[in-house]
Amino acid sequence: MRHSISKDLYAYWDRLRGARAAPDRNDIDPAAIRHLLADCFIVEIDQACLLPLRLSGTRLNALWGGEGRGAPFLGMWREADQRELAAAVLTVIDGATPIVGGVKARARAADSEEADPSRRALDLELLLLPLRHFGKTRSRVLGSLSPLGEVDWFGRVPAAKIEIVSLRTMNAREREGFGARPERPPFPPVEIGGRRFIVYEGGKARA
Repeated sequence: MRHSISKDLYAYWDRLRGARAAPDRNDIDPAAIRHLLADCFIVEIDQACLLPLRLSGTRLNALWGGEGRGAPFLGMWREADQRELAAAVLTVIDGATPIVGGVKARARAADSEEADPSRRALDLELLLLPLRHFGKTRSRVLGSLSPLGEVDWFGRVPAAKIEIVSLRTMNAREREGFGARPERPPFPPVEIGGRRFIVYEGGKARA
């Protein structure tokens, strides 16, 4: 993890879970992470795997140009990356393992939904963490999407579909500083639309 938002959110999540695989949604105290909320989101795991947003921070709303709550998180990503993102989210909840990644956002063109090639891309860090909800394990994912730089269009122009650059599970060394538990056994593949996906250590999700 590179961004302080990711590090602080992970540390808070790790303290909440204690000896459990994941904390419950009701354990989260918004006041305790007030300084993180603008970059945070919570997605629901639904049958259609559209991943509706149940929480969308103000800076994320600025990124996609409106209130994100209730919108499908999956639809905010490039079509070419949607299966990979869905596989990563399902891996997070099935394997109870955090995933961190690098993504790129580009300003939307004025006359289309496509990216404006004349504007500089914004690099962001994505963090995905499992959450229980009323005792259910396959229910919610807590995440953050934190800018790693600045661009002149942010907050003025909505982003086009976001692009995945890399996704990987957090390794044991990264988690040592948070008092993390030992590595879990490898997690099983997940199925989306009849296709099987695995997220490999240190790499992107692959079919």
